[in-house]
Amino acid sequence: MELQKYNGNIHPDEWINDLQAYFSIKQKINVNFAISLVDSIIKLPTGIDDIEKLRNALKENIFFTIFKNTNKRKLQSLKYNPERKGGDTSYFISTFCKLCYNAEINDVKEQTRYLYNSLPDNYFKYVSNEFFEKMKNVNSIDELIKRFEELVLEESNLIRNGSIVALKHVATGKYLSSTKNLCYTTGSKNQLVFAGSPEPVPNSLWKIEFDDELAAYTDNSIVLQHVKSEIFLGMYCVNTGYGYDYCKSPLNNYTEVSCYGNDRYFTRNWKFNHSKFSKLKNHQGYLKSNDIINLNIKKSYDNRGYTIRHGQVEVLRSHDIQFTIENDAFQEVVCHNARLGGNDEWCIELIHES
Repeated sequence: MELQKYNGNIHPDEWINDLQAYFSIKQKINVNFAISLVDSIIKLPTGIDDIEKLRNALKENIFFTIFKNTNKRKLQSLKYNPERKGGDTSYFISTFCKLCYNAEINDVKEQTRYLYNSLPDNYFKYVSNEFFEKMKNVNSIDELIKRFEELVLEESNLIRNGSIVALKHVATGKYLSSTKNLCYTTGSKNQLVFAGSPEPVPNSLWKIEFDDELAAYTDNSIVLQHVKSEIFLGMYCVNTGYGYDYCKSPLNNYTEVSCYGNDRYFTRNWKFNHSKFSKLKNHQGYLKSNDIINLNIKKSYDNRGYTIRHGQVEVLRSHDIQFTIENDAFQEVVCHNARLGGNDEWCIELIHES
């Protein structure tokens, strides 16, 4: 351990603590030796004969006032960035705590205000909205930092526009999947959709898109694009020769779910809400990884092929029933307007952010 001179760029308490740690190894601290380590530009009063008088003298010096004010200004300009934006939460927190210590900001409410002001403007939407609710009744900087980390962890699980996600069917544990150029042999003959692997594999990855940065439960509309084939999840309305109708699933009279591109008669705008059967609730109001949800979609066309505003709403479902194509078996995925049940639950998982 090397001794450093005191030049006004370190807190006096920290400098003296370092001295005391050094001399506790060697011998009792010598106040005259300590004074000799104070830079000559710092003028000390006479009569300093113990370490506490030296500490007080350094704190009363103008250099310490400048040091504290400098650290306050650094706190005012400090900005937090999450890891996905190239930031480092651990480094940010250690810097924040060090600046509070150096500026002698010990009041938790004042520390809380500085921490809140470090959040980027119009960017950290979720954290900004939830910050003060989360920080209620905090009474120490350790608790402040603990709750901030909890908030950051929750925020990192939010589903953002353009993120890649997987949807696991809760009842059977299989992921919503599609295979490029593998199509139904009945109905729309579009690219088929099924519940496939028990693990998220490339065929079960979807890009989720919506209008805002985050998807709110109160008002939402999402599009799910299959990553490998770059076409969309939805349902198709066709002219049957007797009028327009939505294609039926292979095994029953439910509505077929398929993947297709841009087409007037292909409906691809979904809405989501919390499953009423789930014990996990996202009280923050935004879609996040591991939420248990229902997905629903509204039929947009009548039997004449005309657009309708108040079409029938149907829910995405899978069940442990299989159909075959070219001797391969697939677990069926459909849309229905029957009573909601456990087969309508999907767990959305964040694979990576946009």
